[in-house]
Amino acid sequence: MTKKQAREDAAGQLTRTAVIDAALRVLDERGLDGLSTRAVADHLGVRMNTVLWHVKTKARMLELMADAVLAGIGYDDLPDAARDRARELVGRYRRALLAHRDGAALVTGTYPAEPHTLRFADALVDALLNAGADERRAAWTAWTVTYFTLGLTQEEQAAPEEDDERLAHAIDPGTHPALRRVLPHLRQNFDERFTFGLEAIL
Repeated sequence: MTKKQAREDAAGQLTRTAVIDAALRVLDERGLDGLSTRAVADHLGVRMNTVLWHVKTKARMLELMADAVLAGIGYDDLPDAARDRARELVGRYRRALLAHRDGAALVTGTYPAEPHTLRFADALVDALLNAGADERRAAWTAWTVTYFTLGLTQEEQAAPEEDDERLAHAIDPGTHPALRRVLPHLRQNFDERFTFGLEAIL
C-alpha cells in the first residue's frame, strides 16, 4: 500500500483518521508550539481548507488528537484485583502520554468526550468502584489521578536536562533551609515521583 492509498478511503478521499494521524506526526516532529492546521496540510500535501473540512477548527483537531493519543492504552492482561487494576491503568495512561512529544500538554488543553477517552475513564472508574469507593469518591479520585498524571507528565516532557543543577544553585541554605534539607528529593526522578503520588492518592 502506498502512502497516498493509506490516507484515502475507497473513493480516493482523504479521511479524518488520516488527518489526525498526520497531525500526530507533526506534533512529534515540531512539538505543540509548531502544530497548526497549515502544518498538517503541508505534511499531507493538501490545501488547509481540506484539513479544515475534516476537523472544522484547530480546537476540534486537538480534541481528536488527544483522543487518538489515548488509543495507545491497551486493556489486555489487566490485574484482577481492583486497586492493582487502577494502578496499572493509570500507568498505561502515562505511557500513552509519553509516547508523543508534548502528549501531556496536548491532552491537558482538551476536553474530548470521544471513544478512547471515555473508555479509559470508564475502566478507571470501574476499578475504583470495585475497590470499594462510592460513586462520588470514585469519580473524584479518577479526576485527581488524571490531573496529577497530566501535570507530572507535562513537567517531565518539558523539563530541561540541567533542571536539577539549576535548582540546586537557586536554593540558598540561609533563605530556603527547608528546601535545602530536602534537595536530594526534589530532583526529577519522574518514575519514582509518579509511583509515590499515585499511591498517595489511591
